Amino acid sequence: MADATPYPRPDHQRPNLRWQSLNGPWSFLFDDDDVGLTQTWHKTGLPASVALSAPAAAAQTRSATAAEGDSITQRIAAGTQDLLANNVFARADAQTHEKRTITVPFAFQTPASGINDRGVHEVLWYEREVADPRTAEDRAAGQGVLLRFGAVDYEATVWIDGHFVGGHRGGHVPFELDVSDALREGGPHRVTVRVFDSAYDLTQPRGKQYWGPKPESIFYTPSGGIWQSVWVEVVPPARIADSSAGTVIQSNDVETGTLRSNVTVLGRRVGQALEVDIEASLAGVPVATSERRALSKESNAVAVELDLRLSEEKRKQLPPAFLVGAPFEDGTAWREGLALWSPEHPSLYDLTLRLYDSAGAVLDEVATTTGMRSIAWAQNDGHWRLNGRPYFQALCLDQGYWPETLMTPPSQESLKEDILLAKRMGLNGCRKHQKVEDPVFYYWADRLGYLVWGEMANAYQFSAAYIDRFDEEWAASVRLAVNHPSVVTWTPVNESWGYPSLKDSIEQRNHIRSLYYLTKTLDPTRSINDNCGWEHVITDLTTFHDYADGPQLAANCATMDKILDTKAGRDMFVPAVAGDAGSQHKQGAPVMCTEFGGVNIAAAKGKEGDDRDWGYTTAADSEDL
Repeated sequence: MADATPYPRPDHQRPNLRWQSLNGPWSFLFDDDDVGLTQTWHKTGLPASVALSAPAAAAQTRSATAAEGDSITQRIAAGTQDLLANNVFARADAQTHEKRTITVPFAFQTPASGINDRGVHEVLWYEREVADPRTAEDRAAGQGVLLRFGAVDYEATVWIDGHFVGGHRGGHVPFELDVSDALREGGPHRVTVRVFDSAYDLTQPRGKQYWGPKPESIFYTPSGGIWQSVWVEVVPPARIADSSAGTVIQSNDVETGTLRSNVTVLGRRVGQALEVDIEASLAGVPVATSERRALSKESNAVAVELDLRLSEEKRKQLPPAFLVGAPFEDGTAWREGLALWSPEHPSLYDLTLRLYDSAGAVLDEVATTTGMRSIAWAQNDGHWRLNGRPYFQALCLDQGYWPETLMTPPSQESLKEDILLAKRMGLNGCRKHQKVEDPVFYYWADRLGYLVWGEMANAYQFSAAYIDRFDEEWAASVRLAVNHPSVVTWTPVNESWGYPSLKDSIEQRNHIRSLYYLTKTLDPTRSINDNCGWEHVITDLTTFHDYADGPQLAANCATMDKILDTKAGRDMFVPAVAGDAGSQHKQGAPVMCTEFGGVNIAAAKGKEGDDRDWGYTTAADSEDL
C-alpha cells in the first residue's frame, strides 16, 4: 500500500498492489453559468475566480412543516407534475465564485468537504496534480495505470493535462479510466474533472437526494460530485477483471460444494495464449486448486470450477480459533465437509485467482473471498431459506447517511461499526435503501455475517431517458456486488418511485418486467423484490410497507387478505387492464413486511423540538419506543 489510506477495493486485491490515493485536497470551483468548457479550463487550469451573470443560488432557510413533509410522499405517488412547483432557490449576494480547496471524497454540501455549501450548483470542476506511479521497470514491462473513481454524481468528464481521457454517467457506481498513455514519465500531471449533477431533472436516479432547496420529510441533502474514493493504480497489461468488468463467482451450490466462476481477462493481446486457475484455502488451510483453464481464441472469459469440501484430514488442520465460531457439530455451520456462510457463522474461503502466459509465468494474481451459501424462495411453503433452512430476516432500512459527510462514510471503519452496532441490536442484516453502498460495506458484511438487500437510487419521472439511465446504472450496481455472499436479494424499485401510472400503464409495467429479467440474467441465484412495498408486477417476494402504530399494524397483518389489501392507496399487485393480464400474489411465496416503524422520539422535557424531528408516528420517550 502506498500510504496509510486503506485500499478502496479490499474485495479484489493484488499481492504486490501499488496505488496512490487521490483523496484529500483538490482545487474546486462552482461553474453556475457553465462557462468552463467554453473558456477551456481543462486546458488552461481552473481560474482563480469566475464572474456570475446573476447572483449565486442559495438554499432557503425555511423548514418544511410536518404536514408538508407528509404531502411529499403523497405527491410522489400521485405523479411528478408538481414536485418541482415550489423548488425555488433564494439568491445570495455573491457576484463571483472563488477557486477553493475541497477535501475529496466528501461532497461540497458536507462540512467534511471544507465547502459546506447547500445551494444549488449543477456544474462542478475539480483539479489536482498526480504523478505517474510507475517505475522505469514498470514501463518497460508494459504495466498500465488506471484512474479509478468509486462514485461521482452524476456525469463526469475527465482530462489529464488538457487531454480527454474518458467520462462516465451514473452517480452511484464505480468507473475506471486507462490513463497509461496520458501520463508521461516525470510529471506532475494535472487531472481535471468536470461534473454535471442536475438539481431539477427527475429522470436522473437520485434516491433520497432531495430536488428542493431544503431537505424535507424522508429526503436528504444531495451529495453532488465526487463522493467516493479516487485513486491511481498500477496494473499488468493483461489482468483479471473484477466483478464490475465481468468476473463472476457463484457460491450457491452447497449440495455439491462446487464453486463455479467465470473469470474475465482484460488487456489480452490478439491471439495471446492465457490460462487461469483458482486456489482456495480456509483459515489458512489449503483446500483445493483447480485445473488451469485456457482461454479460447474467441473469448476473453473462461469457466473455472472448484470443489471446496474439506477432507477429514484437512478438517483436522483447521485452527481451534476458527472452530469456536464454526464447530463441526453445528449443522448450520457445516455440510459434508463444506463450511457454510451465514450471519451466525460467516465462514469465508480465501481465493487466489492467477493468470498465466503460455510459458507458465504468472502475469496477474488477485486475492478475494467467497462464502458458500444457498438461497431459496420458491418451495411454495411461504419460507425464504438460507442453506436449505427457513430463515427469519431481521433487517433495518439502512439509508447510509451521516450528519457531517452525507452519503460518504466518514471512514472505512464507520461502515464496519454500523454493521457491528446493528448486530448488537439483534438485527441480522439490512435493506440498503435507495443507495448503492461503498464496496467496503459489502466486504465487512461478508466478514461479519450481515445479510444485505441490494437496491438502486430511483428517479421520480418515467421517460425514455430514465429507462436508458436506470438500466445502465442498475446493471452496474448488480455487477458491483454480485460476488458478495452477504447480498441475498435485489430490489430495483421502491414504492413505484418513477412509475406513477402502474395502475394502467403497460409501458411502465413492462419496464419493471424487463428489470426483473435483466437481473435474473446477471444473477439467477438471488431472490428479486421487483417494486418494494406495493404494485408488484413480477416478483419472487410479496413485500409490503405499513407504517401504522403497533396495535393497528398487528390488526393489518392479522390475515393474508388484510396483508394483501391496498397500501397507501395502491394495489399490492397491479390489476388486469386491456392488453395486460396484471399480476397477483403467488400462493406460497414468502410474504415480508419490508418497511414499518419510522418512529420519532419526542423532545425531552424542557427541550424544544423542531421540524427535523420527523416521523410517521411519535413515541413519548425511549421506553415508549
